[in-house]
Amino acid sequence: MKAINVEQKINESRFNSLHGMVLFWCAFIIVFDGYDLVIYGSALSSILAEWGITPKEAGSLQSLALVGMMLGALIFGPLADKIGRKKVILLCVALFSIFTVGIVFVNNPTTFGIFRFIAGVGLGGVMPNTVALTTEYAPKKLKSTLVSIMFSGYSVGGVLAAGIAIMVIEPFGWRALFLVGGLPLLALPFMYKTLQESPRFLIANNKKEELGKIIQKIDSTYKFDESHTFVMEAKEEKGAPIMNLFRNNRALSTIVFWIAFFMCLLMIYGLNTWLPQLIKGAGVEVNGLVFLLVLNFGAIFGAIFGGQLADRFGSKVILIAFFLGASTSLTLLGLVHNLMVMYILVAIAGATTIGTQIIMNSYISQYYPVEMRSSGLGWALGIGRLGAIAGPMIGGLLMTISLPYYQNFMVFAIPGVIGFLMVILVQQKYSSTTQEQSYIKRELVEES
Repeated sequence: MKAINVEQKINESRFNSLHGMVLFWCAFIIVFDGYDLVIYGSALSSILAEWGITPKEAGSLQSLALVGMMLGALIFGPLADKIGRKKVILLCVALFSIFTVGIVFVNNPTTFGIFRFIAGVGLGGVMPNTVALTTEYAPKKLKSTLVSIMFSGYSVGGVLAAGIAIMVIEPFGWRALFLVGGLPLLALPFMYKTLQESPRFLIANNKKEELGKIIQKIDSTYKFDESHTFVMEAKEEKGAPIMNLFRNNRALSTIVFWIAFFMCLLMIYGLNTWLPQLIKGAGVEVNGLVFLLVLNFGAIFGAIFGGQLADRFGSKVILIAFFLGASTSLTLLGLVHNLMVMYILVAIAGATTIGTQIIMNSYISQYYPVEMRSSGLGWALGIGRLGAIAGPMIGGLLMTISLPYYQNFMVFAIPGVIGFLMVILVQQKYSSTTQEQSYIKRELVEES
């Protein structure tokens, strides 16, 4: 009986159509996650005008969607480790698409908040599973790069939301933005047919034929045989998924990951919700939505080049540099009034806030063993969503108390400093990647 190590086969493979299809669908989904991030901030001025709510109430309204995202990440991350990533991804895509389109027919803040909350549950469940699935199928040398490329869709979605808002809000109203958010519904049948399931889930459920087809796509010399057994390098850990995150010397890193995620998502959601309003304090005669566009353009470059730098120099080093870049650019943004310099600083802020989050997603998905990747990332994103909830509320509070312009941006710069300190405390020596490399070195020494 021949044992086929699926994880090893994937790690040693070259990028081909199999990897490309997983990357495409995960990126496609994340585009609409990023789109959702920006549409509320884009529509905020119109919503304030139509419903006459206060900035503080508007911040709380956005936070309802983020509470949903937190619950979605906490529920669907671990659930996918049990029932399969593909099922969970399809369910979550349907959930957020249906309730985003439903907002088109909403005419009061209460119903709007309920629909945003339910859509948020779906969005929260999508993120940890698309990251984990992309990581599982990515060749070892390209893991950070492919996850970062996939997650650049997040920034593409933000650019689309800001760009579409500039074109459609005036002639068609803010509800048209939410109609576009339902487009993934049309793609669900194709996604069901062509999106791959997690190899680990297929092994656990003895899906030999499906596993054989996967191996054939990445290794043309492989010939499937029913007598073959398929295995993963990772060993199953017993106990509750949340408790496993604290075992084997991972406790400190798990806690600091959670704090770093909290700080990064606070900056991201605070800026994407309130940047057009905050920028008015500078007295520039430019549509605030243009700054949202620049912010998310910068994020695309931060995601792609940050991922390449992470593969070359290590994720931890790049994250330290990006957190510092975020804090510095936001501090300077509150001190300058030159339009071109402001554009540059906003682009850098986009690259080093959204870009940082994308690299952290990739980093954490490699830090934990494969059997707990969704749980590890799901809980980090779930706890981090508390920061995402706090960001819009803090922005609403800042608008209410009318602080000086530069102090508003100082408030959003402070989390970058805290995130920088947290990443320094991550214990890289206990990551699954480092331990795997140490194991391989020991085997080579023993063989020699």
